[in-house]
Amino acid sequence: MCERRSKALLLLWFLGALSSGSKFARAQVPELDAGKGAGTNADAGVPVNPAPGASGAVGTESPSLVPPKLAKDDGASYPETARKEKLRDTFAVGLVLELDVVGTVKTAVVERTSGRPDFDEAALEAGKKLQFEPALRNGKPVAAKIRHRYEFKALPTRLRGRVVLEGTKPIPGTQLRVSALDAAGAEAKALLLDENGAFDSSELPPGKTKLSVAVEGFESFESTEEIANGEVVEVTIRLRKKETAKAAATDEDEVDLVVRGVRPQREVTRRTIDQREILKIPGSGGDALRALQNLPGLARPPGLLGILLVRGQSPQDSNIFVDGTLVPLVYHFGGLSSVIPTEMIERIDFFPGNFSAQYGRVMGGIIDVALKEPEREKLHGVAQVDLIDARVFAKGPLGKGWTFAVGGRRSWVDAWLGPVLEALGAGVTTAPRYFDYQLMVQKDFSKKTSLRFTLFGSDDKLEILLKNPSSTDPALSGGISAATRFWRIQSKLKHKFSDSTELSMVSAIGEDQIDFSLGDVFFRLSTIPVTSRLEISHKVEPGLIVRTGWDIFYTPYDVTARFPQQPQPGEPPGGPFISRQPLYQTEQSSLYRPAVYTEFEISKWKGGKLLPGLRLDYSKETKEWDVSPRLAIRQAIQSEYPKFLLKGGVGVFRQPPQPQETSAVFGQTGLVSNRAIHTSIGFEKDITEDIELSMEGFYKDLNYLIVPRARNAGEGYVVGLETLLRYKSSPNGRFFGWLAYTLSRSARTDLPGYEERLAPFDQTHILTILGSYKLGKGWEIGARFRLVSGNLFTPNTYGFFDQNSGVYLPQSTFPINSERLPMFHQLDIRVDKTWQWGDFKLNAYLDLINSYNSQNPEGVTYNYNFTSRTFATGLPILPSLGIRGEL
Repeated sequence: MCERRSKALLLLWFLGALSSGSKFARAQVPELDAGKGAGTNADAGVPVNPAPGASGAVGTESPSLVPPKLAKDDGASYPETARKEKLRDTFAVGLVLELDVVGTVKTAVVERTSGRPDFDEAALEAGKKLQFEPALRNGKPVAAKIRHRYEFKALPTRLRGRVVLEGTKPIPGTQLRVSALDAAGAEAKALLLDENGAFDSSELPPGKTKLSVAVEGFESFESTEEIANGEVVEVTIRLRKKETAKAAATDEDEVDLVVRGVRPQREVTRRTIDQREILKIPGSGGDALRALQNLPGLARPPGLLGILLVRGQSPQDSNIFVDGTLVPLVYHFGGLSSVIPTEMIERIDFFPGNFSAQYGRVMGGIIDVALKEPEREKLHGVAQVDLIDARVFAKGPLGKGWTFAVGGRRSWVDAWLGPVLEALGAGVTTAPRYFDYQLMVQKDFSKKTSLRFTLFGSDDKLEILLKNPSSTDPALSGGISAATRFWRIQSKLKHKFSDSTELSMVSAIGEDQIDFSLGDVFFRLSTIPVTSRLEISHKVEPGLIVRTGWDIFYTPYDVTARFPQQPQPGEPPGGPFISRQPLYQTEQSSLYRPAVYTEFEISKWKGGKLLPGLRLDYSKETKEWDVSPRLAIRQAIQSEYPKFLLKGGVGVFRQPPQPQETSAVFGQTGLVSNRAIHTSIGFEKDITEDIELSMEGFYKDLNYLIVPRARNAGEGYVVGLETLLRYKSSPNGRFFGWLAYTLSRSARTDLPGYEERLAPFDQTHILTILGSYKLGKGWEIGARFRLVSGNLFTPNTYGFFDQNSGVYLPQSTFPINSERLPMFHQLDIRVDKTWQWGDFKLNAYLDLINSYNSQNPEGVTYNYNFTSRTFATGLPILPSLGIRGEL
């Protein structure tokens, strides 16, 4: 009775639903295979539908009904929270979708959970974006309610590297066995090594992977590595001869791992260089920071000045950080080496514009040098010497969770260059000298907490002794001397409160000193900077991260200076120093510049990222808060190979006045911060698996520029296009190289109504072509060619004879920076030879700078009465022969 009653009620309900216009109909969506349709992307959840009868539409099938047909499915993105985990299982999420009469999803609910909220949310978001061809009843579209299912399979990993045999070349055809370990055991496959001992295995499941290789006459090798979802792991396996194998050799002694993860990008453009490229770029001497000068966005500095010129702006318009701590310089005198050794550097981030709200106080660009954690397992050391300098470096464990790194460098150009110039009868004798030092200790309290203390510093001194006084300026008799030195003591704390929240704090104290004299003119500055940077990052929900922090800068300073008076706006600096009464100043004061910022990282849609941010800066000099809103966006049109990414950004960047611009003697009152509005748009595109192309157009609108005696009356702009065509380096590849070209214009207007002029560091064309190729048997050869527009200068002509000073004074009817030196061109060549004996590696190299001895003009010199001029040339051919040992 009850059964018949239930059936009758069910029949009456269904007939009533049809008569009242209910639009529910059974609809079976066709099954989609992985790798087809919506499941194309490797990081997407694949829609899979069960067999008829197991699930499907909610309701009862009728012969007059036609089920809805799936028309569009972009797939469900694999959650970022799960990417870092070594997940091996497949996670399925069952949805119930309610469709309207046009096939659009009105509501979507999770009917069967995967057991993980991140997968459920990803499937739910994807389900809401589905589009169907509507269900039909008697040929007319009707609403429907159906079931839909997504499967999330583990992302594939990639394992590549090479096997190195001690004392001999790799044996072609040797088999390397790779096993993916799981609860059921090991499933192994063999890979054949090529003639270089290289292997490449893709589509491995994440988790534990076992490697094993056996070669006759060598100790067999086995190692187990943990690989996370979507990671690319590079492995170098070193096999030892049986008779020379160490008794207690461990896996860590025999394998080098490099895991290339995807670091979140918070700027429109971040350019990096990998380790092999750093060490082998010709003309860079294996120096990481010198290698950076080969990327688009950085102009060539004039002469031997070790300054950074970003997109046609002055060096004071850009900032340099070491692990988040502001430093005054990054290159030693002459720009021949940097103040931080390459072995201590984990990465160098270069942001030519539109950088994150975590940085401020400049209108130009940012360079942030991240220091590498010390070695945890064994002692590692490097010693290197060439014709420029000598350096040593070591790192390793100290026990009980402590690790250390220590290094130092000393130039010895002064030991041979001065006597050479003296023997050649040169008009000057020069004795440049520099050294730097580093000490780091780190304690890992747990996987979530680490504390690092770092001491680093630099000391440079340069003296140029003039044998004869200048004919155009007797005040310059005696010579030129310059000295710069700085040191920092830094602490860095990193702590993860949870998987969603982490803290990073960097604080430092130090000292900067500058001592410069040119005849009777001198400048002496001493500061004690105190800095603190803190950032808290919290993942609110999938696709939304909030970062907030402070950035505090305080420094007392003591300055003594004797300088000539500054010219009027638009007036070229003419005449000797003694022709004007110099200004003298002694001042003790301080700078105080606190800042706070907040930034959101929004990635709620497939392949896209939106980065709005806001920064507030206070300056003691202006007594005002500067508000700097910023926005960056990145959108992947194709996230997998071949990658195609669009990017763009806009933001406000404020730079407070320099201390000398607000001083009572040299400066002026009533100043506000300089302002720049950055806009940029570009793309990144894979041409092949190894070749990528990126282009970016940019425009900087500059206003409120500080002009001597005219406050913030200056304006200007920088516009340009940067192109980078790059053949990417890989551990097993023979070649790397790139072509970088920048086309730009940087102009200024000092006062309203004044004629526009080019900025002092404008360079229209900057072309760099470089490459390096492994010849085999440890030999490698590379070359770098640079072609750059000449630097600007203001020409002088004969004016009159000044009886008071006894010299001829020039005059100029030309606008400032109206002429340009001839184009700079130079070819650098590098040849390397490497030997390997067990853990010890020896490298000898010849870095030939300016190989064809190009006489590149770097300046203009005049005769005594300014009636004729000649070009002063830069460095001649300069060979640097060096040797480097590494253990």
